[in-house]
Amino acid sequence: MSGINTGDTAWVLMSAALVLFMTPGLAIFYGGMVRAKSTLNMMMMSFAAIGVTTIIWVLYGYSIIFGKDSGNGLIGNFDHLGLNNTIDQVVGGEGHTIPALAFVMFQLTFAIITVALLSGAIADRAKYSSWVIFVGVWITLVYAPIAHWAFASQGGTGGWIIDKLGALDFAGGTVVEINSGAAALALAIVLGKREGFKRDPMRPHNMPLVLLGAGMLWFGWFGFNAGSALGASGLAATAMINTQVATAGAAMSWLIYEKIKGGKATTLGVASGAIAGAVAITPACGYVTPLGALAIGLVGGVASAWAVSRKYKFNYDDSLDVVGVHGVGGIVGMLAIGLIGTTAVNELGGNGLLVSGSPSLLTKQVIAILATAAYSFTATFIIAKVIQKTIGFRVRRDVELEGLDTTTHAESAYDINPFTSR
Repeated sequence: MSGINTGDTAWVLMSAALVLFMTPGLAIFYGGMVRAKSTLNMMMMSFAAIGVTTIIWVLYGYSIIFGKDSGNGLIGNFDHLGLNNTIDQVVGGEGHTIPALAFVMFQLTFAIITVALLSGAIADRAKYSSWVIFVGVWITLVYAPIAHWAFASQGGTGGWIIDKLGALDFAGGTVVEINSGAAALALAIVLGKREGFKRDPMRPHNMPLVLLGAGMLWFGWFGFNAGSALGASGLAATAMINTQVATAGAAMSWLIYEKIKGGKATTLGVASGAIAGAVAITPACGYVTPLGALAIGLVGGVASAWAVSRKYKFNYDDSLDVVGVHGVGGIVGMLAIGLIGTTAVNELGGNGLLVSGSPSLLTKQVIAILATAAYSFTATFIIAKVIQKTIGFRVRRDVELEGLDTTTHAESAYDINPFTSR
């Protein structure tokens, strides 16, 4: 293997580690947000996502996403089954080549975190065995096609969103955020509401865990966004500062929103706001200026806070606000590119409506949003319905009321009886 840029390779490898670190961070974030009786189950769902997705990725997942397009920009081929034709291969442009396996690992971590996010929509009530099966089916039938559409650039003959439509998505606004938001809504509808929804208090049981998890996600997001430059470059630096600015901006705008609406600025609010800002800047971090990133963060924080507050009015139980934070945040970021994107930041990007006066880019962004959301929601709904009708997806009422930790895993997160300790 020759011609490798060692600096770029080191950055991509480090970024892959940072993004993988986000999934345990998500497990802690979600674990603190649920009630104490289902803490371990919530965390276990994220770790199942790591295991199942990794196996599928090696066997065929990477191939059907990044293999040569099979036609019409919908899915890749099977040239890389078992990671065939990746060892000793390189990817990237001249002077910026990295080992293909570094790219394989980096993209794997995206797939893992995306499906792990969905667990938040069905907290406290999903069968663990059914979840494990769902992860494998969803990665194959939902994540893989959408990732091919938006990530598999092959010089005009790859995924239809990136190569044919020409919509822009730097780090996964469609593939990760809108996809997970739409899928989460479908899951919440199929599994139904938790016992006691709107009646019983369902507050986070451990806010320090929530803040710790949010901090881990914030930290890992630098690999997520800046790593998507696939090199140690000025563009990576731009993506990194934009990520920081938008995340901080959204944390503050969420706090202001809830202070105005409810009179209190909460720790859950600052944690949720930070995540919403990181989500919103994800597609745009390589296409906007730092001031543009601040605007995206401020708007994204308020938009997500408003969306989260609406779930009770629309009467769906998205337990941990995946729809409001990831779905809405991703839409804000994708639309922002069509409004304030500029080639002054990235010559491979485009100029938005407020920069060029042309609605062309904005139109492309809207098409990408609608296509991603529609396919993800529909396909996820069908998959979840089939599982529910066959092996069952929701636990029995008595299991849910007792809590999934003891009933499913024979463990508890907190042993508060000293006489049972060993």
